[in-house]
Amino acid sequence: MSHYQHPSAIVDDGAQIGEGSRVWHFVHVCGGAKIGQGVSLGQGVFVGNKVVIGDHCKIQNNVSVYDNVSLEDGVFCGPSMVFTNVYNPRSLIERKNEYRDTLVKRGATLGANCTIVCGATIGEFAFVGAGAVVNKDVPAYALMVGVPARQIGWMSEFGEQLDLPLSGQGIALCEHSGARYVLEGTVLRKESAE
Repeated sequence: MSHYQHPSAIVDDGAQIGEGSRVWHFVHVCGGAKIGQGVSLGQGVFVGNKVVIGDHCKIQNNVSVYDNVSLEDGVFCGPSMVFTNVYNPRSLIERKNEYRDTLVKRGATLGANCTIVCGATIGEFAFVGAGAVVNKDVPAYALMVGVPARQIGWMSEFGEQLDLPLSGQGIALCEHSGARYVLEGTVLRKESAE
């Protein structure tokens, strides 16, 4: 077996799980799921059929990754954070044909107990604080907090807040990595190393 699977976990036939991934206690992975290499699925995680999880993601305890959610490489999902896939659910009305896609881009962090309302795209290396409720797209590197979530700053790829305004012009260095970030308007980009 190319991945570790705890005896209490249920992995349905057809599920794809990459080399070196770890499936912990009481996890359920549905048969259509595609999970990359080096992924950790914590206790009580559920992964739906129409889910793609990239390499080296960490899904902490008690997270349900429902149909139509895609996580790119290196996404962190904090304990008990929530994804949705129907915008206006009713128990008595079938809405499986109305699922909205949610995309979490490379390196993003979704803090403990945050909620991502379906249809949103979370940008690369964005950082959603614990308990926040995201109901719209999040820019790359944005630091989001509150209900509803609002941007209060910018984060480096290392996970440190950068000393930059929310918009305008600016340059900042990550204290830990030395990487240089350039703000132009409302778009932050990391300068490539030369």
